Amino acid sequence: MTEAGTSQADTANGDASESTGADVPGDGTTPPSEPPSGRPKGASRWKTAFVALLVLGVLGTASWMLLGSKLLVVRHVEVTGTKLAPRDRIVATAGIRLGVPMVRLDTGEVRGRVERLREVKSAKVERRWPATVRIVVHERVPLVMVERAGRYYQLDEDGVTVADSPARPPKLPALSATAPGPTDPATLAALHVVAALPDRLGRRVVGVEAPSPESVTLRLSGGPSVVWGSDDRPEEKLRLFDALLKTPAGRAAHTIDVSSPEVVTTR
Repeated sequence: MTEAGTSQADTANGDASESTGADVPGDGTTPPSEPPSGRPKGASRWKTAFVALLVLGVLGTASWMLLGSKLLVVRHVEVTGTKLAPRDRIVATAGIRLGVPMVRLDTGEVRGRVERLREVKSAKVERRWPATVRIVVHERVPLVMVERAGRYYQLDEDGVTVADSPARPPKLPALSATAPGPTDPATLAALHVVAALPDRLGRRVVGVEAPSPESVTLRLSGGPSVVWGSDDRPEEKLRLFDALLKTPAGRAAHTIDVSSPEVVTTR
């Protein structure tokens, strides 16, 4: 081939390369194109807005049902666990207004009002959806009675008066103390002694004398008086008392003194 032919061939190859516009990979002359997106950006924004509106709608509906509608309001009040306090008085004291939204009911405030009743030791207030409020009452249990001015007052283990009546209540021992009440140490000692007695012995107690916290005496029906002393060491004192009742001296005794478990006496 002649030089002229070679020159014409080179020129033709160069023209062909320019006409195709092909780029050599990695030559830095043209940036690589980005892959096309799967969906338009506008559609994504619409989807986000739709989800936000849906959430707001759900929250708004829930708020309306809880606060504004008549679907979830108080329609019934239940009371359980009460014997001393009448149900109607507990409901009236609770002050629950029918028709108020359940979510707005302040259960702590209701509980506080119910617990101010003298018969109530503690209370629990529960929402029972969709429309019922339940009041669970734990009442005080009378242990002894005190007679004053022709009336009989029933005291629980804390010395709180839970009931009173003109007639003597049956099956409650009479307490004799200088100043019976929740702040009197002698009264509290006597109540602790009675509360610690097993039923088999507690049923026999007809009277309790407490001139001081260390000088509690139990009077038993059909049996001796028991000088119990203070309210400490009740298990030891009960064990010694039971043992003495099995002896001839114990059965014949008018008084059994277990106030000092180290030295038990009878007379």
